[in-house]
Amino acid sequence: MNLMIWLVIGGLIGWVASMIMKTNAQQGMILNVVVGIVGSILGGWLVGPLLGAGTINQNDFSLRGLLASLIGAVILLAIVNLVRRGAVR
Repeated sequence: MNLMIWLVIGGLIGWVASMIMKTNAQQGMILNVVVGIVGSILGGWLVGPLLGAGTINQNDFSLRGLLASLIGAVILLAIVNLVRRGAVR
């Protein structure tokens, strides 16, 4: 059951991050889940200590944990856009 919640929340975070970065039309549902989960890991390393929170990968479903995961997903999409196009967009 925990895996199912992890995938759903990761997908929602990836979808919101793709909406923020305006890459939603280029991504499908599976890529949103991947971006949400990988972005959550990135957010846990970079943003989590600054906010004093974990991420969804660490079973922290608080507002701070979700925010750290979202910021990590946005950072991940910015890096992908930078590599792909040469600009963050």
